[in-house]
Amino acid sequence: MFEYFGCRTDQVMENLQNLTNLQELWLGRNRIKFVNLCGLKCIKKLSLQSNRLTSMTGFEGCIALEELYLSHNGISKMEGLSSLVNLRVLDVSSNKLTSIDDIQNLMHLEDLWLNDNQIESLEGIAESVAGSKEKLTTIYLEKNPCAKSPNYTAVLREIFPNIEQIDSDVFS
Repeated sequence: MFEYFGCRTDQVMENLQNLTNLQELWLGRNRIKFVNLCGLKCIKKLSLQSNRLTSMTGFEGCIALEELYLSHNGISKMEGLSSLVNLRVLDVSSNKLTSIDDIQNLMHLEDLWLNDNQIESLEGIAESVAGSKEKLTTIYLEKNPCAKSPNYTAVLREIFPNIEQIDSDVFS
């Protein structure tokens, strides 16, 4: 397994094109504004937490990606994820999201972290995660306006038949 732990790159992802067998990339807290993965088709785990991303574009070619961590950025729209069909974990917590989009094709998604965003309603969530309804075992939506809705937990448990955890509540 190849890993690369980044250092301060001052907003630019560069010199990755020769790391074609790279499987994990951890670049948290680097002030990165744009994603440029130079065709890293073998990458399985990618963390860009606590950067300055405002967009989710740039991951389309990472077809082997299984875990994507994008928390604590400034992302306002979920996009560019539909081709990531092997994704099992998606963390987009603590961003500026108002809706759940572009993940209906993700059939292997098990963990979805959306807490600390601005998602108003649970309406449409079943359609948004249609491909992973049976597979999803963990979802975090706390600290979103939708988490204050009546029957919040009951609605999510009905949508996701195999759910094991909603926020910090674990079910047996």
